[in-house]
Amino acid sequence: MKLFVQIPCLNEESIIKKTINNIPKHISGIDEIEILIIDDGCTDNTIKIAESCNVKHFVRHERTLGLASAFRSGIAYCLRHGADIIVNTDGDNQYEGECIKDLVKPIINKKYDIVIGARPINEIDSFSTKKKLLQKLGSYVVRIVSNTNVQDATSGFRALSKYAAKKIRIIDDYTYTLDMIISSGRKNINILSVPINVNPPTRESRLIDSTFDYILKSIKTMFRIFVIYSPLRFFTIIGSIFSFFGLILCLRWLVLYLIFEHSRTHMPSLVLASITLSIGFLFYGIGILSDLISVNRELMQEIRENQKTR
Repeated sequence: MKLFVQIPCLNEESIIKKTINNIPKHISGIDEIEILIIDDGCTDNTIKIAESCNVKHFVRHERTLGLASAFRSGIAYCLRHGADIIVNTDGDNQYEGECIKDLVKPIINKKYDIVIGARPINEIDSFSTKKKLLQKLGSYVVRIVSNTNVQDATSGFRALSKYAAKKIRIIDDYTYTLDMIISSGRKNINILSVPINVNPPTRESRLIDSTFDYILKSIKTMFRIFVIYSPLRFFTIIGSIFSFFGLILCLRWLVLYLIFEHSRTHMPSLVLASITLSIGFLFYGIGILSDLISVNRELMQEIRENQKTR
């Protein structure tokens, strides 16, 4: 069984050697361990240092494309080079390398296809109280939306089986973390959270400009994925809201016209009711069409996957 550990990097010359050296050299059930460095536009000596550590696999971006693009490039490379399990970790040595053994074990035993490392949020001194609360709240929302039991939704320390790596589609350009969980939950891919240890921070996060900005981008990601993977449910909810108000207005019109004031038609209420009901049924129609498109997209993806395996 072949394991690839992929490390997206952007100017990590001060810590990349330690990150590489902390990766286990032997893991029970694994025959080969390969390291892949994803150069997301590094302008320092990160790649030279990685080469001096006998790393043989590299993916290079001519310019910085972001974490999601780096993750996609890494997964594609690992699959092309025969990976059975892929572990993603950070170049800043945030995650303890020895915990890779805990991530891959459930996949080796064929019980799960995705394993995500759950950081001890309450014990991380570098996280403010506000950040800890937001991390927990965000993970809770993702669990609801994805119908999974992931404890740390934003953790980038995760392992994927070859099956999961082929199935997932990362559509967001901001980060892959939430996208993967929600889409995997919708595809009924087995996901497990395991506790991991973290190292002291070596630098500030480059992904988060501000807490408010991160919250907005995360909401946008979840909204977009929800529309793509569960369009019928999404548009049915919106349509039901409009239909509910339309029915309330119809009831109001009936009460006013038939019981209290027979002489008045109360046409504004009736017109508004017809408009809201029409909008509600329009959203139902959009939901059905979107669901058909979603099914067609899944079929096309399966056809492409089958063609690749021939």
